[in-house]
Amino acid sequence: MPRRPITIETEPEIGADAIEEDERETGPLRRCIVTRERLPKERMIRFVIGPDRQVVPDLAARLPGRGIWLSASGDVLESTVKEKGRQQKRQTGGPADRHLTRAFARAARGPVVVPSDLSGLLQAALVRRISDLLGLARRAGQAIAGFEKAREVLRLGRARLVLQASDGSEAERKRFLSGFASDLVSGIGVGIIVIDPLPGDVLGRVFGRDYVVHVAVAPGKLAESLVVEAGRLAGLRNRSARAMGSAGATGRDTAPVNDGTGANG
Repeated sequence: MPRRPITIETEPEIGADAIEEDERETGPLRRCIVTRERLPKERMIRFVIGPDRQVVPDLAARLPGRGIWLSASGDVLESTVKEKGRQQKRQTGGPADRHLTRAFARAARGPVVVPSDLSGLLQAALVRRISDLLGLARRAGQAIAGFEKAREVLRLGRARLVLQASDGSEAERKRFLSGFASDLVSGIGVGIIVIDPLPGDVLGRVFGRDYVVHVAVAPGKLAESLVVEAGRLAGLRNRSARAMGSAGATGRDTAPVNDGTGANG
């Protein structure tokens, strides 16, 4: 029997955990309502409260209303909290959901309704968003699929980003990247980023094929958006080492991404 959304019916107490009254959605950083950390907005997810007090994800950060920001982290969505210096992880469907709902209620200053499987909903939405962005890149002639064609784009220095099927053969993925290792670890703005947010059948649907393992994407806003959204998805899956999700990352940030695909040797 499916779980019902969890609602906080009473007005939450406004204390130190509440969002500051004068805090505005300006600048590059946002504060997570759970961890209270300020992070780049590219590593977070924005929410707004709908007319029915439903918590609504706003992945594009364009919906009207006061934004509520949450770190794009599986640990945060599962309400992993520090108590007395140690990690205490509550089970999904129990106090963890209530803990997260209370955080939303404090930030919204009133009752809220949070979907029972928020993490699953966000991951599905991000998969659709990544697929849509990749489709736009394909139609714009900025994304090329296939082993030989994509490697040629890399060889000519016309790629900013490589997407590989998350369920593709490790040996095949290494073979595709062989010979480009020095470029792959040289850093954002210089090197090529390697990510693997989608399985081969999902990549295939974007290109009208049954299965795709390798995609090369040209430099531009679409490539940078793909990196950001893949980083958010990786964070929700607790796989942040495979995609940092920030166009402002440093060279040290790209190395773990490439390690995840075997590009560093």
